[in-house]
Amino acid sequence: MFSGPPADPAAPPGPGLPAAAAVPAPTDDAPFAGGTPGQQSGRPAPGRSWTTPLLLCAAGTLALLVALLGPGLVARGTGELRIPGAGLTTVLRTVLFAALALHLGELLAPQLIRPVRGRPRTAVRSWAVRASLAGAAAAAGQIVRLAAVSDLGITETYGTREGGLLLLIANGLVLAALCAASRRPALALAPLALVIGAEALRAHPEAYSPEFGAALTVVHLTAASLWTGGLLYVLRTMWIWRGSPVAARALLGRYARLAIWLYVALAATGTASALRRLPLDVVFTSAYGRTLLVKLALMAVVSVLAVAARRRMLRDADPSAAHLLARREQVLLGLVVVVSAILTVVPDPHWISLRP
Repeated sequence: MFSGPPADPAAPPGPGLPAAAAVPAPTDDAPFAGGTPGQQSGRPAPGRSWTTPLLLCAAGTLALLVALLGPGLVARGTGELRIPGAGLTTVLRTVLFAALALHLGELLAPQLIRPVRGRPRTAVRSWAVRASLAGAAAAAGQIVRLAAVSDLGITETYGTREGGLLLLIANGLVLAALCAASRRPALALAPLALVIGAEALRAHPEAYSPEFGAALTVVHLTAASLWTGGLLYVLRTMWIWRGSPVAARALLGRYARLAIWLYVALAATGTASALRRLPLDVVFTSAYGRTLLVKLALMAVVSVLAVAARRRMLRDADPSAAHLLARREQVLLGLVVVVSAILTVVPDPHWISLRP
């Protein structure tokens, strides 16, 4: 999902052009380099038909391995209690976060697309219904895992704080999927807001200022979902608009202006959350601290790619170079989602802090 040009059903079946065409075929490095989608044949370029599926499989495999093995690796040697089923929980939470990002991104991006002058009428196919249903299934999976770990029945699990919030999340995502399938998909904003609020409360059961932590998480999770999901939708749209580089460049510019404010919100809430939750004496000796350092390193690279894409967009009339940089940014953002899921699974670092 996060690597290479999106294999979108609404896009042409392949990037190649017939041998007799007068314009060159677009390549991965220059997807806007020739022809409109209607001018291209359905036959992919020789030797390139498996590139995107292979990249998608490689990215998915890497994300799965990081989710399954990450919690154990970052906790090695810390002396913290082992979290039962941490790898599986991370996978389920990654799916939940990805579902939120996809659905919120689809609600945001059309607002950026609508004002673009001269835009093609071709639109990408919605993934919102499937994404929200996958997120609901992931929340239900966490309820089952919680019941198994706690040795409780499903009904009894609903009565616990975490089980009740997970049930609320699952129901909210099902309702969001129904809204997305209706004639007024914007109605999904209400259940998605409920999901984000429930997730923020679920992530902060600690005794020290949980309300403040939940408020920070609401802003942080919303901004992260809009950034990640919005960028994916914009890249998918740019790919099917590759025959209209002016419109594609204008769309990326509109997203980039919004992304600056999302980045500010992420940086502010992320810093406040880290200062609140992570004692300085366990930054390198707790699973939470180590995971946070990995996330900060990834975000630093994402920031560099975002700035580079913006500069290329402002300098070049052809958006292909900026599109390539933004695709790489999207890949790393996908990995950031996985690492963020690990952060919600590892133990609270206050338990091993030397502070009284």
